[in-house]
Formats: sequence, C-alpha cells, structure tokens
Amino acid sequence: MRHQNQGRKLNRSSSHRKALFRNLVLSLIRHERIRTTDAKAKELRRFADRMITLGKRGDLSARRRAFDFIRSRDAVKKLFDEIAPRFKERNGGYTRVIKFGFRRGDAAPLSIIEFTGGEEDAQSKKPHRRRTPTRTEREPRRARAAAG
Repeated sequence: MRHQNQGRKLNRSSSHRKALFRNLVLSLIRHERIRTTDAKAKELRRFADRMITLGKRGDLSARRRAFDFIRSRDAVKKLFDEIAPRFKERNGGYTRVIKFGFRRGDAAPLSIIEFTGGEEDAQSKKPHRRRTPTRTEREPRRARAAAG
C-alpha cells in the first residue's frame, strides 16, 4: 500500500528526478508552454505552482529559494517580474495541462503544460482529417442506387 507516498517516481533515481523537474520548470518559465509526457506534466504542476507562489511573495527569501531550485538568474527574474504578478489575484491553479495526443515512437501520451491566463490558448489536438467511408459503408449506397 502506498499510504502517504506522494509523487510519481517516473522510473528514475531521486537525483535524476530532481534534475528532471528543475529542467522542466526552467523550460516552462522560459517558454511559458512546453510539450512533455502526461505523467511528467501532471507532476510538474506541483513544482511550477510552488515557484509561482514564491514569486507572488516577492521577498528576498522567496527569491533565494526560487534560485536554489531553478538555478538561473534570468529565469528567476522573469518569474518574479513578469509571470508571478499575472497571478496576483489568483489562489492556486497557475498551470493548465492539455492532452495533446501520443508520441510517435512509443505511443506515450503527450500533454502541453502552460500557465493559465495566457493570451492565446493551445489547441488540444490537430484538426481532424475527413474520414473516407469503408467498403461496407459504401455498399448500401450502391444497393440503394440500383434499387431506386
């Protein structure tokens, strides 16, 4: 039983997981929208929302804690000066995860994670192609045309 065991292990060691989420948070702050696997995106929400909360606090201690995790001066500056003020009136729910489809090589479910309140919303999927009717669906039309 997994009582009080939070978080996904993602088949990685703890140091690898920590580095992975640091890099994902850094990419999310730089680009404000990234595409990754479903499980990583859902787990990334926890870390990204914590960084936004630190950015909303805005004091020196919060800035140092954010830098300790992100380790990029430019990203911390962008987080505190541009991203966090957008969420001044919002309590939680700073990120949105949108299902995107499946990865071509291994069919892993993909998602887009982005900050909420963006200017333009991401499309959840590619536009649907028009499906051609199968042979069994075409047969009744011919039969009706011959009978009619």
